[in-house]
Amino acid sequence: MIRFAHLSDIHFGGENQAAVAAAGDYVNAGGFDLTIVSGDLTRFGEKVEFEAAAEWLSGLKGPQLVTPGNHDAPYIAVAERLFVPFRRFERAIGPAWAQSYVGGGFAVRGVNTARGPQPRLNWSKGQIAAGQVREATRFFQQAPAECFRIMVCHHPLIEMIGGPMTAKVWGGEAAARALAEAKVDLVLSGHIHAPFTWPYPFGDGKTYAVGAGTLSVRERGVPPGFNVVEIEGAAIRVAALVWGGSKYEPYRTWSLDRRPI
Repeated sequence: MIRFAHLSDIHFGGENQAAVAAAGDYVNAGGFDLTIVSGDLTRFGEKVEFEAAAEWLSGLKGPQLVTPGNHDAPYIAVAERLFVPFRRFERAIGPAWAQSYVGGGFAVRGVNTARGPQPRLNWSKGQIAAGQVREATRFFQQAPAECFRIMVCHHPLIEMIGGPMTAKVWGGEAAARALAEAKVDLVLSGHIHAPFTWPYPFGDGKTYAVGAGTLSVRERGVPPGFNVVEIEGAAIRVAALVWGGSKYEPYRTWSLDRRPI
C-alpha cells in the first residue's frame, strides 16, 4: 500500500495553531511515503511567515513535495510581487516553478499555478501554461509504466461544483484534458479550503481531482483539516480529516477506482 498525506492552505501568520501542531504529530506518526503540501503556506508571503513554515516542515518525517500558492507571493512588498514573486518561497522552502519525486511505485509532479501580477484584477486566480503541461506530461511519460501518477498544483484546474469559491484557472480545462489523456491518476490541489474528489470528464474517466481543506482560521464551511490518500491494488481511498479540537476525526471518505495498470 502507498500512503500520502495531502495538506494545503496552512497560511502561517493566520494558521490554526492547535490544528497545525496536531497535523505535524499525525504526519510523523503516520509512516507516509510522501507528504504533499499544495500551496498557500503563508498568509501574506511575509518573511517571518516563511520562516515559520520552513521550521514546521523541517520537523516532519519523511520526504516532502511542496508547491506554492497565490498567498506565497508577497502581498505588501509590491516590487517583489511584480518582479520576483516567488523568491521568498524559493529561499525558505525550495523550487517554485516545478517539483518532482519518483520512488516507491509512484511519480509526483508539482506545478506552480500561482502568479505574481496578472492581466486581470484578481491576482489570486490561477494560470497554467501550455509549456508547464508539456513538461508535466513528459515527466509522467518517462516514469516507469507501473508508477501511480500524481500531479500537484494549488488551484483546481476545473471548478469544484458547488464549491465555496472559484479558481478560474486560465488554461485549466486544456491542462485537465491533457493530464487525463496522459493517464495521470490524481490531480491534488487546495485553494478553496474544502475537501472534494471528482473525476475529470475526459479520457477514461479515471483521472480524479482531489482537493484538501485548510489548516488556517480562514474556514469556509469546513473545520481545519487535511487528506490521507491510500492506494492499494485497484482502489484509491481518500479520507478527509478535520480538527475536532482535541484530535483529527473523519469528515468525508471516498473510494475511487484506479485504472488498470
